[in-house]
Amino acid sequence: MSAESGAGRPKASRTQRSAAGSVAFAAGVLLVLATATLGAFAAVALLGRAVDPGPLSSLVPGEGQHALIVGGIAAGGLTGLMLPVILFGMVRGNEDTPRVGPVAAGRKVLAVLVFDVLLLLVSLLVAQLGRLLPQQITTVVAVFAVGFSWMPLAMVPWERFGLGEAFGKPRGPSASHQAQ
Repeated sequence: MSAESGAGRPKASRTQRSAAGSVAFAAGVLLVLATATLGAFAAVALLGRAVDPGPLSSLVPGEGQHALIVGGIAAGGLTGLMLPVILFGMVRGNEDTPRVGPVAAGRKVLAVLVFDVLLLLVSLLVAQLGRLLPQQITTVVAVFAVGFSWMPLAMVPWERFGLGEAFGKPRGPSASHQAQ
């Protein structure tokens, strides 16, 4: 917290969004939510077919199938959420948030797909607990394991590997203060 009073600082100008802008924003939010939901349903449907009579039936025990479903919901929901956001970033931009170029967008899509594979591998690993534990406990463990599987990735210092910009850099008025 700062000891300064706000009297000496200039007031930030607030721009009003037009009615058409509000409608476009609401339509964009609904589209992103719809694609996230449809992505989750699609991933669950594909994984259900791969597990029951499919190639993963010998790999996933019957008590661990819900763990794979949890991973499918996470992976499909994340992909359905991020793809329209990345595409919107390619066509929408201003001085504070420039457009995302095709190479950067491709890198972001690749990062989402790699993370999806990580989520599915974690859920497949947790599904193996179905050999030892009842289905309800395996499902609860899967929710926590898949839900928190991103934490090790958040602790990696990506800037050291030259990937700081690949995962986004701070934007907006506070970005110039952080860069100094």
